[in-house]
Amino acid sequence: MVAEFDLFIGIDWSGAKGSSHRGIAVSEAKFGCTAPKIVSPPKNLRYWSRSKVIEYLIKRSNEKKVLAGIDFAFSYPFFDEMSFFPGIKEAPTTALELWALINRININSSDFYGGLIWKDPTFSCFYNSPGNKGEKFRSRRRLTENWAKRIKSPSPTFNCVGPAGVGTGSLAGMRILNEIGHRACRWPIEKTLKNRLTLVEIFPSYYFALSGIRPIKGDHARIKVLNKALEFFGSELLPESFVINGPDFDEADALISSAAIRALAANKTNWIVPKEAMKEGWIFGVEYNDKIS
Repeated sequence: MVAEFDLFIGIDWSGAKGSSHRGIAVSEAKFGCTAPKIVSPPKNLRYWSRSKVIEYLIKRSNEKKVLAGIDFAFSYPFFDEMSFFPGIKEAPTTALELWALINRININSSDFYGGLIWKDPTFSCFYNSPGNKGEKFRSRRRLTENWAKRIKSPSPTFNCVGPAGVGTGSLAGMRILNEIGHRACRWPIEKTLKNRLTLVEIFPSYYFALSGIRPIKGDHARIKVLNKALEFFGSELLPESFVINGPDFDEADALISSAAIRALAANKTNWIVPKEAMKEGWIFGVEYNDKIS
């Protein structure tokens, strides 16, 4: 049985320092096929903060049943070495323990920033971070990333450097998952879809690739290209006059994500993931078939 939702939210994320982030973009797509729309930050704010994103998600889920996708890795590789942090005694062994650890190390950082772990004497060695490539950093991959590379390969989760470095946003995101607690189903770590709010991990470039588009050099921000992707996911189109904003055309990523998860959520196979996903997380929409090796 497929869970029914009233509203689908796509969030292009940022792990940057500070309390106001140009790189965060939020889009809503209603149930059905209407074109998604960009959601502006709260009044008197030029840009979103991560704290305000949480408030917004809780508010919307009080009004409607929400499926929200956020662009960060919900967890780290575990099963390649049977540990998130190989060789560390009493390292976390569940995603919830991992989120709590990252939150504890960064507890004094504002707006859920997570980069203080790069200076931690125990864990810094696992990260490729600004100014320091840890001696234990490797290009490790979660099971979902290995499956995704058939369409589009994600960046390794411990990489926190460069435009493709998903690691910084993931650190902030895991603090958000820890904070929101059981006010949401944090899928597929948790699988109770009866909550008013269900959070899933998204990968906007994967959705563009599914539609036959390579989102490079801002090509996906041309309205004709974005509309082609929206059409692939059964969405009505945006007007030709629509202007896509954001330092990396972040609004395009948010828009395609809200439309994509709306379409993908209707297919029950997208809710079927391997047991490993309860530790490592899963990119929503990455197809898993245990009969394919």
